Amino acid sequence: MAIKITDDCINCEACEPECPNNAIYAPEEAWKFSDGTTMEDDQEHEDGGFSDEFFYIATDKCTECKGFNDEPACEAVCPVDCCVPDEDNEETEDELLAKKDKLHA
Repeated sequence: MAIKITDDCINCEACEPECPNNAIYAPEEAWKFSDGTTMEDDQEHEDGGFSDEFFYIATDKCTECKGFNDEPACEAVCPVDCCVPDEDNEETEDELLAKKDKLHA
């Protein structure tokens, strides 16, 4: 299951540098697969969690830090506990690890 950032976010930016997939973006910033990964994609995307008010996680890049950390790094550093499991985007551990391998081939 991917992680999402709720509207309780205070835009402190603590989570952004912790993400090994560079899946966390500032408000109004469109995301790219190529940001922080080995995937080639210069197209900006506004789907997968885009927000114009608070930081957001690009669902297609979130692996819950599987293969990097024991727990999602964003959850661990968030001072207001707004990084939570996204019940609308459930994935198995195998699916998350496959996504990680695709992002960092």
